[in-house]
Amino acid sequence: MPFDDMPGHGGMPGMRGGPREPANTTELYETLGVEKSASAGEIKKAYRKLALQKHPDKGGDPEEFKKIQASYEVLKDDEKRQKYDQYGLEGLEEGGGGGDADDIFSALFGGRRRGGGQRGPRKGPDVKHPLKVSLEDLYAGKTAKLAINRDKIIGDAKMCTDCNGRGVIVRLRQIGPGMVQQIQQPCDTCGGTGYKVKKQKERTVLEVNIEKGMYNGDKIRFAGMSDEQPNVEAGDVIFVLQEKDHAMFKRKGSDLLLQKDVTLLEALTGYEFVIPHLDGRTIVVRSKPGEIVRPEAAQGEPFIKCVEGEGMPKKNTGGLEKGRLFIYYRIVFPTEGSLSDAAVAALRTALPAPAASPAYDENEVDIYTTERVDLRDFGKKDAQERDAYDSDEEGGGRNVQCQQG
Repeated sequence: MPFDDMPGHGGMPGMRGGPREPANTTELYETLGVEKSASAGEIKKAYRKLALQKHPDKGGDPEEFKKIQASYEVLKDDEKRQKYDQYGLEGLEEGGGGGDADDIFSALFGGRRRGGGQRGPRKGPDVKHPLKVSLEDLYAGKTAKLAINRDKIIGDAKMCTDCNGRGVIVRLRQIGPGMVQQIQQPCDTCGGTGYKVKKQKERTVLEVNIEKGMYNGDKIRFAGMSDEQPNVEAGDVIFVLQEKDHAMFKRKGSDLLLQKDVTLLEALTGYEFVIPHLDGRTIVVRSKPGEIVRPEAAQGEPFIKCVEGEGMPKKNTGGLEKGRLFIYYRIVFPTEGSLSDAAVAALRTALPAPAASPAYDENEVDIYTTERVDLRDFGKKDAQERDAYDSDEEGGGRNVQCQQG
């Protein structure tokens, strides 16, 4: 077609002069590691296996994982799979694949269509908006109504006569005898679009559906809802989730973590406490009979226990599957007062006896009691005394005066 490569003129899909390459209808199957004749169950099983192995949280390559996801999105859908088996990825686009085809091309080929150039209208830039969400919203799910303002084209677009629809103007500048420099710059009249249009602001209310278990950084896309531009497909409006810090819970993947302080008495004799959960429920956690909460080990390893099924909902399960609730126990010792003789005797009876001390004669050893100090004072007193001594020594030298008589 003679106008295919000129700005502002879109040729017919598939007409590029010369024969088309045969469609590749096996690449998605190869990405998942299955045969083209694989059943829906085999495709699903292969995807789950690869997802566990290749997920970025497991150390996998994010780009490779995108390809796996994109391949599964096509092959799990009978209609899309049928179009792909017959026409390849381009069949998804020309047969009504829409935005799905764009996402698949982007994941598999870095956003470039194979076979020479992008087909169909160009796409305008996407607009991203951060959306702060609480951990409660990500746990229980939420639908938020958000208003956006975008440019809407009024009437028909007319080709810019100053640049002849090219969007750029070429100017020549002489830089020396017989030397001319060609400068290309966006057309000021049409703003580089190639068309003159009238626009007005349009206010649209979008329903942003936050699904259970979504992550910080997840994107919710509204196709074609960005500013309209002449001869260009409107870009997408994308909301990027930003998880707010929570006062009680920390999240990692589908697991939750909280810190619980227990007294020394609870650590030794048992505990029970109440947790207000993220969905408004109240759960009670209690110790097993005879269980002892231990302080951190010598290597600094904390004492951690977990409750199965009380973590975050796992994404894409509708809240049917959940992670774990990890509890980090920290023992709080008494800070004031002292134990009575009866309490000390009861403890000596109930607790294991300490290791025996070596025998000694009180008349031949030095016996001390201790005072509490701050570890940050370790080594400071000696340094202060040394600095004071050096200062006195230097000052004394300067203040010596000879007496003359």
